[in-house]
Amino acid sequence: MSSEQAPKNEILAFVWETIKVVIISLAIILPIRYYLVQPFFVKGASMESNFEDGDYLLIDEISYRFTEPARGDVIVFRYPEDRSQFFIKRIIGLPGETIEVKNNKVMIYNTESTDGLVLVEGYLDTNQETLGNLLVRLDDNEYFVLGDNRLASSDSRRWGPVNKTLITGKAFLRAWPFNKFDKILTPTY
Repeated sequence: MSSEQAPKNEILAFVWETIKVVIISLAIILPIRYYLVQPFFVKGASMESNFEDGDYLLIDEISYRFTEPARGDVIVFRYPEDRSQFFIKRIIGLPGETIEVKNNKVMIYNTESTDGLVLVEGYLDTNQETLGNLLVRLDDNEYFVLGDNRLASSDSRRWGPVNKTLITGKAFLRAWPFNKFDKILTPTY
């Protein structure tokens, strides 16, 4: 082997190793990014003070393939009126339920609470008001969602329920800002 060919072989070996690392990395990262976990930046004030503008969340995209969304879950979904936009809201009403918003209260009517259950939402700031006067019956694949900042939220009170097919996933981790790094828990009612 000539002295000129040795550096060429080393360069080719380095390039080949780099290509293999990139291909293996993409083979691992792309499925995770597109099928398991997705990053999401919060934009706007509709979920304040629990989620601020600029918070960086990780969205679990796989759980809802095996379990049903639950009341209190914070979800990211495609906006029903413009599917190119993503919204973040909290699930309030589940499929088959009737939701009533009246007198600053959210009432849930279902098989367990035929007379209605007033939803107690301890995660809301004390100055929040749930304005509106509506009664909505949800179909088998529909969810009623509200923002935590009820006075600044465009949600199911305005544009109706969210079909399950529009749900991207459940927010499970706040990764930014670092001082608020934490797992996102679903409240109990």
